[in-house]
Amino acid sequence: MIVKSEALTARGKRTRSALVQAGREAFEEQGFDAVRVDDVCARAGVSHGTFYTYFSGKEALFTEVTSAVMGEMFAANVVGSLAPGDPRARIEAANRLYLRAWAANSRMVRMLEQAAAGDDRFRALLLEVREVFVRRGADGLRRLQEQGLADPSLDPRLTAIMLGGMVEHFAHVWLDLGEQADEETAVALLTKLWARAIGLTPTSITEVAP
Repeated sequence: MIVKSEALTARGKRTRSALVQAGREAFEEQGFDAVRVDDVCARAGVSHGTFYTYFSGKEALFTEVTSAVMGEMFAANVVGSLAPGDPRARIEAANRLYLRAWAANSRMVRMLEQAAAGDDRFRALLLEVREVFVRRGADGLRRLQEQGLADPSLDPRLTAIMLGGMVEHFAHVWLDLGEQADEETAVALLTKLWARAIGLTPTSITEVAP
């Protein structure tokens, strides 16, 4: 059980936020299995009883923390007005933002993946989070197809899953496992591969340029 924040007082919201922040720090430093409720309470400066006012246990807190982290990653990856009217530049910006968001949150992402392997609740959370990224990628490709800028034969959803998987796996190999590459080279190559995969050509880019 997680207590809904709308039902909390201002003080209650501060306490809950402190527990979430303490939980995130503990999980990142120690890993999910090693963290105890005692650790989180000590970091947040609250009692056991207070902890259980807001969360039913470590698993509920972990769900809250990972949901917040994934929300931060999604928000950090919004291209917005960074490259209006230029599909390739938008792909490049999205790849760069994703790599930076991964660098800031990779430990929590990997922890969620590990937890999902043995717990259906975390598996459902992981799939829910990934679905948000897949849907955005599929919608973007669909718009390019409608504009005649991308290969119309591609299935938007499957293509988004495959290309998103490429970027995610590279981020893991590069940032977690230590593959040698500088950011500019990595972003440029990921963008080239993505653009070619969807049939985005220099001609199509020129056609939409102001």
